[in-house]
Amino acid sequence: MGAGRGNCYQGGMSDPDDRSAPAYARAGVDLDKDEGFIDEIKEISRSTFRPEILSSIGGFAGLFKAPERYQSPIFVAGADGVGTKLKLAALLGRYDTIGIDCVAMVVNDLVVQGAEPLVFLDYLAMGEMDEEIAAEALRGVAEGCKRAGCALLGGETASMPGFYPKNELELVGFGVGVVERDRVIDGSSIGQGDVLIGLASGGIHSNGFSLVRRIVDEGVAAGKFDLREALPELNTSLAAALLTPTRIYVKPILNLLRDFTLSGIIHVTGGGFAGNVPRILPKGVRARIDLSAWPRPPIFDFLARHGEISEAEMRRVFNCGLGMILIARRDDADDLIDRLGGMGERAYRIGVVEPKADDEPALLFEGEHEGPAG
Repeated sequence: MGAGRGNCYQGGMSDPDDRSAPAYARAGVDLDKDEGFIDEIKEISRSTFRPEILSSIGGFAGLFKAPERYQSPIFVAGADGVGTKLKLAALLGRYDTIGIDCVAMVVNDLVVQGAEPLVFLDYLAMGEMDEEIAAEALRGVAEGCKRAGCALLGGETASMPGFYPKNELELVGFGVGVVERDRVIDGSSIGQGDVLIGLASGGIHSNGFSLVRRIVDEGVAAGKFDLREALPELNTSLAAALLTPTRIYVKPILNLLRDFTLSGIIHVTGGGFAGNVPRILPKGVRARIDLSAWPRPPIFDFLARHGEISEAEMRRVFNCGLGMILIARRDDADDLIDRLGGMGERAYRIGVVEPKADDEPALLFEGEHEGPAG
C-alpha cells in the first residue's frame, strides 16, 4: 500500500492439514494467495499522495522531499498507536474509526511543534489476516491522512499466526513533518500574562481505554447498560461515544500559524492535563486553568460516575473535553477564538500563565466544570 510498503502478508490462512500446501502456508501465511487485497490498499494510499512524494508504489522504502517553499526546513518525526481502544473496536466489530485515531495521535504531536505533517506510515498486524477488517482500518488511516493533509507513504501489513486473537489487530503509525527553523514552537517564549485557549475534543480520543474498558466490562456484566443501546444522557449509544475518533487539529492550527504567533501548543493525550501542560512550560511560570471555562462532553461524567473516578484522576487520565491547548499573547486571544470558530472549531479561553516560585506547582485549577455539554 503506497511507496515503501512491505508485506509480510499476501494472503489468508491455509488448511494446516493440507500436506500438499507449502510449509509456510500450513503455518498460517499463504504467499501464493491472490494479491488483490494488496492492490486494493495501494489504491487507498494513492488518494492521499502529495507532490513531494518521489518514489513509486511498492518499493522497499518511501522517498519524499521537503516542499520547495521551505527555506531552512527542520524535520519533525513522531510515532504512536491506538492502544487498547482496538480491543473495543474488535468487540463491536467496527474498525472504520481507529485508522483516524492512529493518524491523529501522530500528526497532532507534530503540529504542536509548528510542523506541517508531510508523510505517514502505518503498521497493521493480525493473527489471521482478515482482508475486510484490514481494508476498513486502512481506509480510516487514509481518511485521517486526508484530514491532516499528509501522504500515506507506505507501511507494513503483517500476518502473525498465533500472536493476536481472531479479529483483533495492532495498528500503529509513524509520521514526519516539516517546519521552518525559525518557526519551531518549543514553549521557550511562553511568558507571564499569556492566555491558554482550549480546543474542544471529540470525546475520549484514544487515551485511558484500559480504564474505560474496565468500566464498560463491569457495567455490561452487571446489566447497568448496553453498549449498543442509545442512552439519553449521551445522546447516542455508548459504543458510538467511545469509538468517536480523535480530532485532528492540523489544518486549523496551520491556518493560525500563518497569521498569529503561538508561544506554545499542548496535545492533551495520555496523562491528561497534569502530564501534558507542565512539560511545555519554561522555568518560572505556571498555568492556572479555570475548569468552568468549557462544557465537558457527557461521556466523561458517565465514566466518572460508573467508574467512581475522582475529579483529580479524571484530569490526570482523560482530556475532559479539550484535545488541544494553545498558548498565545493576551491581545491575540479574541481574534484566535474568532478565527477558530470560523473554521468550525469550538475554542474557549481557559486560563492564564502566571509567575511561579520554585516550590510551587506548575499547574493550578480553579472553579468546577460545567457538567455535560448538551
